[in-house]
Amino acid sequence: MGVEDPRIERTKRHQLIDIITIAICAVICGADSWVAIETYGKAKQVWLKRFLKLPNGIPSHDTFARIFSLIDPHNFQECFVSWMKSVAHKTDGEVIAIDGKSLKNSYDKKFGNRAINMVSAWSASNKLVLGQIKVDKKSNEITAIPELIKVLDIAGCIVTIDAIGCQKEIVNLISQKDGDYIIALKKNQKNLYESVELLFKEAISKRNKGENASDYSTRELGHGREEIRNYLMLADVSHRIDPDNKWNNLNSIGMVESVRTENGKTTVETRYYISSLNLDAKKFGESVRSHWGIENSLHWILDVALNEDDCRIRKDNAPQNFAVLRHIAVNLLGKEKSKKFGIKNKQFLAAMDDNYLAKVLELSC
Repeated sequence: MGVEDPRIERTKRHQLIDIITIAICAVICGADSWVAIETYGKAKQVWLKRFLKLPNGIPSHDTFARIFSLIDPHNFQECFVSWMKSVAHKTDGEVIAIDGKSLKNSYDKKFGNRAINMVSAWSASNKLVLGQIKVDKKSNEITAIPELIKVLDIAGCIVTIDAIGCQKEIVNLISQKDGDYIIALKKNQKNLYESVELLFKEAISKRNKGENASDYSTRELGHGREEIRNYLMLADVSHRIDPDNKWNNLNSIGMVESVRTENGKTTVETRYYISSLNLDAKKFGESVRSHWGIENSLHWILDVALNEDDCRIRKDNAPQNFAVLRHIAVNLLGKEKSKKFGIKNKQFLAAMDDNYLAKVLELSC
């Protein structure tokens, strides 16, 4: 599947493959605007000419802006997902974390457009973006998450989602695609939340005696902080919280109690989950921790290394298409293992060393 060219024939001074390739190379090297992409292209024109035709030289920044505002983002997304399916090696039990992130400076006061929110799927073990979708401006993540799940290969994987994804449609869709799920509960789903909370209080008061339960704990020390996480799972409870079987494949519920002590002050936070997993608190705990890692493994990199929050690209389809370019850069730089430093330094090296950039690009094949 290829990216469809949105231009009419008479306006094609530059080949679409050249435009997209230059943009990908530039973003890998740290470009975060159309002007920066043009600047990179002109500086590296001799090197780019080795594998691109460039019949009319390097496109202008206006051309990059115009083309990426016209490219169908759904088509671009489908190409991205197809590429990831060809290069990512999926394993049974792999955690796929789904989470949303706002592109803070993509709002446009002049035209009354709010900031774009993108929902991404992140492979925790491979540390790769598997796909992403824009949240419709008149909707929210609840409608975007099912559309993303539909294009992903989740069979045999564990899909983790925050409380906004606690919807019967989402749970049923994951089950229909032969995936497992761990989904956080939200308090505004009052009956389900209170039923789960009550079951855990009863189990804890009886010290889990007579309950089909599994528990697991971790303790972390560092920077003057101690954090103990207690994980508890209960099975055979669906008849008490879902007697009408409205939640597909609901096999267990989970609880995470985080006890954090810092500067002599202790705080306790408790979260509840529904899950299709069988009873295994260690697996449950590791999966929940993997989901939390999307903040450090993806969102932090997008903000700090790729300046996503400062990006002011706003016109038409350009913001979400540029988001795909950033995700391509994150995946390729993350897969490159010969250098043992962070993404930012890998970008710097790629910008200076064409041989290193070529090595990064080879990982896309």
